[in-house]
Amino acid sequence: MHPTRNSLLAGMSRAQLQAMLTQAQTALIELQLGKKGVSFSYTQGDGTRSVSYKPTSVADVTSLIMQLQQALGMPGTRRRAVRFRY
Repeated sequence: MHPTRNSLLAGMSRAQLQAMLTQAQTALIELQLGKKGVSFSYTQGDGTRSVSYKPTSVADVTSLIMQLQQALGMPGTRRRAVRFRY
């Protein structure tokens, strides 16, 4: 299944989607392990510099991973409905 035209992932090759999926999965693991920082500062010869990144949540990264998996045609993680037969 390839992304639809109105999808944010439209126009990306399968290789690009796979690379993004790998990056997102790595980011999720690092986020859950507390390895991702949000704000950094350092001193350079001409003064102090700082960089801030928007914090993200596990839910946001998980949602992105699920979108990428769907675009790549990977089966979802949902279970099939349980039906009883009599």
